[in-house]
Amino acid sequence: MDAAIEWEPAYARRAEGMKASEIRELLKILEQPDIISFAGGIPDPALFPAQDAAAAYADALARAGNAAAALQYSVSEGYAPLREWIAGYMGSRGVPASADNVVITAGSQQALDFLGKLLLTERDTALVTAPTYHGALQAFAAYEPRYDTISPEQTNRTPASYREAARKAAPGARVKFAYVVPDFANPTGETLSLSGRTALLDLAAALDIAVIEDTAYHALRFEGEDLPALQAIDVARCGSLDKSRVVYLGTFSKTVAPGLRIGWICASRALIRRLVLLKQASDLNAPAINQMVVHRLVSDGRHGELVERARAQYRPKRDAMLAALTEHMPASVSWTRPEGGFFIWLTLPNGVSGASLLTRAIDEAKVAFVPGAAFFHDGSGENTIRLSYSLPDTTEIASGVRRLAALLR
Repeated sequence: MDAAIEWEPAYARRAEGMKASEIRELLKILEQPDIISFAGGIPDPALFPAQDAAAAYADALARAGNAAAALQYSVSEGYAPLREWIAGYMGSRGVPASADNVVITAGSQQALDFLGKLLLTERDTALVTAPTYHGALQAFAAYEPRYDTISPEQTNRTPASYREAARKAAPGARVKFAYVVPDFANPTGETLSLSGRTALLDLAAALDIAVIEDTAYHALRFEGEDLPALQAIDVARCGSLDKSRVVYLGTFSKTVAPGLRIGWICASRALIRRLVLLKQASDLNAPAINQMVVHRLVSDGRHGELVERARAQYRPKRDAMLAALTEHMPASVSWTRPEGGFFIWLTLPNGVSGASLLTRAIDEAKVAFVPGAAFFHDGSGENTIRLSYSLPDTTEIASGVRRLAALLR
């Protein structure tokens, strides 16, 4: 009888850098009813347009000719009416786009994977903030990049210093792109200022690199002034979207429903053509029926209605968490005060480990969160944690923060 294959020696070297997402693992505790979870940035299911989605699916399958298109293979670029709607949405953000500037992806996560695959050669440098979205680090990891840290709001580093650090890291290696979540960032909840946006674009121009703009939370602004998209600023500078170095990632996961897995990339047509080839080689196309349903759910002003409902649902939760932190947390703990999105970022006293605190929090306080080190490319940030207020109700938020503060005291 043949021996079973030993898989470890068969894996490609790049598999060594793949690690399980701490956040995905933590989501398993949601199955425990006694845990108050501030872990996952999970949309509140009370907001899902379930009845409208049911009607949209039924209509897609009932109308003559629709069912065949809804259940058939489709073009890799995506459902044309949805791409045209997205082009119009981009226009409202100051980006004059056409459907040819858009490709539909399986959420923003697939977009990150495609861009890592397309732009990164082994040991090339990706510029990221510290902390940054853990899912982006995961997506890029398969392509074996080197990371360097950007601080658009406050930095004295020159473009030459980034270029030289990349050159020293590996022969022929280059800085390839900067990745940023400019609005209500995951994990900090912070928003990049207008001066920070222009500084980032200046750096990218000096290095002649792309900028990946992840806008997953942009629509969820509760207060304050809306800031222009990086892509809009860059298009105004260079004259057209086809000349822009900014790649805009959008998603319907936070405003419609994440289970539909519909996101998009808006960029120059030259880049979109390359991304379409990756889409063809990956999953051929996003499910046509889901694209049709999303198009119906957001058309005729309904996207704006969904956004307003989401803002009205999440703002009281944000307020409840900030109030509870102010009331209960010891003075040695500090936190961000986001104007929107899902997250608040806590900095604990030096020497306090977020990972160790999580173990105690689950066992003793029945509260979960994400330790901050998961969001740093170099594993730093041990004394930080991320709290999400999107899923629990305001009573649970107040109780959970009070229990967590008691542990810290």
